[in-house]
Amino acid sequence: MSTIKFKVNKEKCTLCGKCAADCPANIIAMTDNGPAIAQDQEKFCYKCEHCLAICPTAAVSILGLDPLNSMPVLGALPSAMQMEALIKGRRSVRRYRDEDLDPETVQLLLDVAWHAPTGKNDRQVRLTVIDKKETLAKFRLQALAGIDRLAAAGKLPPGMEKFADFPKLWATKKVDILFRGAPHLLVTSAPKTSPCPTADCFIAMSYFELFAQTQGVGTVWDGLLKWTMDMLPELQKTLGIPEDHQIGYAMVFGKPAVRYVRTVQHKPASIVRVSL
Repeated sequence: MSTIKFKVNKEKCTLCGKCAADCPANIIAMTDNGPAIAQDQEKFCYKCEHCLAICPTAAVSILGLDPLNSMPVLGALPSAMQMEALIKGRRSVRRYRDEDLDPETVQLLLDVAWHAPTGKNDRQVRLTVIDKKETLAKFRLQALAGIDRLAAAGKLPPGMEKFADFPKLWATKKVDILFRGAPHLLVTSAPKTSPCPTADCFIAMSYFELFAQTQGVGTVWDGLLKWTMDMLPELQKTLGIPEDHQIGYAMVFGKPAVRYVRTVQHKPASIVRVSL
């Protein structure tokens, strides 16, 4: 019995051989009856779905997936200028509206970010999200209380002494240095035993950030919170992140209270071209 459910609709198949030529595992063979995978070769399948994606007639199905449920790519991609504006126009947003995003938008952002590539197609990145501002408010208080406790005990790590100001600024002026007033939080993590957990987490978060811009959602990479979580392991437990996971990074997001109208102008890229 097939474990990967590789199926070919013979009425649609044109015997073009594209699925076999593009298979990274090289396990699809072209036969007189069309493309096929021998049962003893199925264990080598990467589950990448290249065969499903490349078939021009939607004849190939794998893993029980219907190719007609996939989004069409041809004619749907942004132009080079649009992609350039998206990447160059990305800004770290530190001013947010005091309101939740609608649940549908948050779910869409997570679903799209989940399609980010991972090492060896491992796909074990965990997207831990706080999608209610009331929940984030409670998490903020816990984080600030933890920092205050470390500061009072003289246990802030060297170089982190300025963190002692964060609870004071919140208590006296409601200045939120740690979360920048954002209503939502995303933390990426992956099993420490996965091929490249940190890289996978960063890639997923980068995809999340870029797609967020298309939905009018602001983001900021939150290094201060990442360091806080490193100092206060109980925060990982509060978020339900497994102990055997490597935390990649943290990002806050929400509706921006600021709008940027043009790209910035960075100095030329640092490029080294190698010639052998």
